[in-house]
Amino acid sequence: MKHNNKSIKFFFITIILAIILVSCTKNNEINESAAESQTKLLLGTSCKITIYDYPSENAFLQAFNRIEEIENKMSIRIASSEVSLVNKNAGIKPVVVSDDTFKVIKEAIEVAKLSSGAFDITVGPLVSAWNIGSDGARVPPQEEIDSLLPLIDYKMIKLNEKEKSVYLEKEGMMIDLGGIAKGYAADEVAKILTSFNIKKAIINLGGNVLTMGTRVDDTKWRIGIQNPESERGGYVMIVNLEDLALVTSGPYERFLVIDGVLYHHILDTKTGYPVKTNLTSASIIAHNSFIADALSTAIYSLGLEKGLALINSIDKVEAIFIDNNNDIYLSKGFEENSINYVLSDDLFKVIEQ
Repeated sequence: MKHNNKSIKFFFITIILAIILVSCTKNNEINESAAESQTKLLLGTSCKITIYDYPSENAFLQAFNRIEEIENKMSIRIASSEVSLVNKNAGIKPVVVSDDTFKVIKEAIEVAKLSSGAFDITVGPLVSAWNIGSDGARVPPQEEIDSLLPLIDYKMIKLNEKEKSVYLEKEGMMIDLGGIAKGYAADEVAKILTSFNIKKAIINLGGNVLTMGTRVDDTKWRIGIQNPESERGGYVMIVNLEDLALVTSGPYERFLVIDGVLYHHILDTKTGYPVKTNLTSASIIAHNSFIADALSTAIYSLGLEKGLALINSIDKVEAIFIDNNNDIYLSKGFEENSINYVLSDDLFKVIEQ
């Protein structure tokens, strides 16, 4: 495995787009080679928007402004953000937040319930202690981890729907929306592009890929799933998507290596240490990037058996699991041919269930 504790998630889900020249006619057919892209560093990652029909500078501007607005409300790295204020007032008082922040926290709690806490935004104190992906990354002493575990429990987040307030019951608690905010932002960008009558676009927020419509020839987008053990560009499989989001979680995204031991950034909310599993990646495909973002972390943490059971219980959400034997496991929606795919690496095989 490539050891790089600053790997950026978007490197590992790569959009495969064949460039097809389509002549312009009186019916306003679109030339895919004339697509326009813009990229900005927001939400701690590279955010790229590519528009294939009627790109508009104003559409790009409003889309990136919306991402920045969400970042300013939800980033724990911004001292004045709403999430930072909620954390500073943990155990002291509720904090009134915007509709955006309240909605994301509320949805995060629902995913926490679905996953029995495998996804839990109160993991903030542990994330801060490990600090994986930053220059100050370290392995916290056991005593420190033990002291932080009592602060990790989504049930201690109290929401007041009427006041739109958030209260963390214990002093020292911290919520971290890093595992769900990009998904929410992608959906919000799609709304903005739709308001400009844009129907064909790719939104890639640090690897959270959201497809809008189809390609210009009306075929589905071809999205490559990265081989977790290879350099960028090595694809395990390609899935065909239309108006769907694809989000992948795995240990290769950010990690720390000390004395030959790899510690990845997906933390077990029960032990305080990186999740132990034989999975090398877990991907979610859903109409909603918001839910896909949180669920990808949840199912990776749950492992294959429990993760598959969870996804198979949710309508219109599918999953792809890859383990360290190069075996691929698909949720039941693939068996029903709702999503087409092709394997692109002979070393991997789909295990029939």
